[in-house]
Amino acid sequence: MAGKGNTVSKVTEIVEPFAKELGLELWDVRFLKEGTEWFLRIFIDKDGGVSIDDCVDLTHAITKPLDEADPISQAYTLEVCSPGIERELVSDRHFEKYVGSPVMMRLIRPIDKVRDFNGILKSYDGGELTLTLTDGSEITVNKKETSYVKLDDFDIRDFEKDL
Repeated sequence: MAGKGNTVSKVTEIVEPFAKELGLELWDVRFLKEGTEWFLRIFIDKDGGVSIDDCVDLTHAITKPLDEADPISQAYTLEVCSPGIERELVSDRHFEKYVGSPVMMRLIRPIDKVRDFNGILKSYDGGELTLTLTDGSEITVNKKETSYVKLDDFDIRDFEKDL
C-alpha cells in the first residue's frame, strides 16, 4: 500500500479536474481508517454552497477514473461531501481565504490551562495565525500547534459589539 500522503496526492490529481469541470472547488481529500473500515472522503465547495446533486455528480464523474487508476490497494468507502458550515481550515489557501472570519481553535497543548479559543482570524502568514479574541487581546500560534481551526458560525456582529 502506498503511504497515506501519497494516496491523497494521487487521488487529488485524479479528482481535481473533474471537480473544476463541474464548477466545484476541491476543499480537502482524506483517506482514513475508522474501526476496521477505510474511507476516502472528498470534500467539495462552491459559491452558494454544495447541494446533494453536486456530491452525486462528482461521485459519478470520478468513480470510473478512480477504479481505473487504482491508487488505493484495499477496499474503501467513497464519500463526497460538503466541508460544512463549521469547516476545518487545513491548507494555506483556506486560512488566507478566511482572514477576517470568526473561527474556533483548539490547541494541542494548552496555554495557561486554556486549549480552546474563539475569535476573528486577524492574519495568516507562513503558518502563523493570529486571532483577535472577544476581550480584544490577540493570540498568535503556529498552525502546527493546533488540533484544529474551524470556521465558527457565531454572528460576527455580536462579536464586534464586544470589542
